[in-house]
Amino acid sequence: MATAYFDTSATFAAEMDARDPLAGFRGKFHIPLAPDGRESVYLCGHSLGLQPKRVREYIEQELHDWEKLAVEAHFRGRNPWLPYHRPLSEKLTAIVGARPIEVVAMNSLTVNLHLMMVSFYRPTPQRHKIVIETGAFPSDQYAVKSQLRFRGWDPATSLIELKPRPSEATVRQEDIEALLEREGQSIALVMLGGVNYATGQLFDMPAITRAGHAQGCIVAFDLAHAAGNVPVKLHDWDVDFAVWCSYKYLNGGPGCVAGCFVHERHAHEFERPRFAGWWGHEEQTRFRMGPEFHPAPGAEGWQLSNPSILAMAPLRASLDLFAEAGMERLREKSMALTGYLEFLLDQNGSAKFSIITPRDPQRRGAQLSIGVRENGRAVCERLNAEGILCDWREPNILRVAPAPLYNTYSDVHRCAERFLAAIG
Repeated sequence: MATAYFDTSATFAAEMDARDPLAGFRGKFHIPLAPDGRESVYLCGHSLGLQPKRVREYIEQELHDWEKLAVEAHFRGRNPWLPYHRPLSEKLTAIVGARPIEVVAMNSLTVNLHLMMVSFYRPTPQRHKIVIETGAFPSDQYAVKSQLRFRGWDPATSLIELKPRPSEATVRQEDIEALLEREGQSIALVMLGGVNYATGQLFDMPAITRAGHAQGCIVAFDLAHAAGNVPVKLHDWDVDFAVWCSYKYLNGGPGCVAGCFVHERHAHEFERPRFAGWWGHEEQTRFRMGPEFHPAPGAEGWQLSNPSILAMAPLRASLDLFAEAGMERLREKSMALTGYLEFLLDQNGSAKFSIITPRDPQRRGAQLSIGVRENGRAVCERLNAEGILCDWREPNILRVAPAPLYNTYSDVHRCAERFLAAIG
């Protein structure tokens, strides 16, 4: 939405809320209360999404089946446990732009990242380097460096970090492509965040994939801050693999089961090395309990253990809402909310803060990262005390994310008003 349509009044925000076709979804979530008893302005969906109100019902259904059916609930439960992950995987395909054979809900994000690197990071003396972005989420950095060391390579020489230019906060696309052109023949794996957790930069995933593949690299993404936030088309973009957690924009609850994508062209590479577990065995013969592992085709072949049903139930409740709302409508509202927040902050013109997230709406998701030059942590703490829930990342970043499923234009207006008052 163009800024010409915005104005700074609370009345405008209320009118936008009244016209919002997705407004009804907010009532399907529990909104924490502020100290004054009003609903808080919850802008931490980039860290932990809110709880859908039907989560309790979904969990209690599985508790009921466990109580009444015990082991038979694997086959006779209202939602049989044996294929319980399948409906989740199917709904995830619409969110990450995949085919059913390419997606599975399993494990946690970093576990999935390690499993994928075991299979897809195959270093040679000529091609052994891994590319990540400077400031990648720490768990990604730890996982990548440990994989390098495990294979006998030194991160000091085998890890390439994409860095912004001096005095810039985000990485330019042309610099990424230039690096791949220059060093691509030595790179085994390009492993970037789809959206950088600190700056909120949305990387041009299809262009990076094309550039990496042109040099013979495996190309993969951590979608922790992208899944459920921005449109993703992993199959069409020809990404080799991707991983994500489900507790941020996907609202699956703390530590919820994660997701994994493996492109269909790898679906029948049964000889590709992998760490195996019995739930990854082909389903038709899994319960023969034979000593030899025969992987299931597609992403399911990387499963290790039978999944936690009680951990999957909350995600199922949220994914039902995503299916109802649709990613296209959510993205449209998200761009409007984030653009509105940007507009309100820009009206102040203060030198005490700056927006470090890209200004181009196509290069960001719901998140704005605000660089605060002085006393930023104190500003964040004041906002939280006033019921404006955002978060702080060292050394100077206030992260604010209006999630379109439950945030409103009035939330955004209240946030901007209180932030500008706190910044002074």
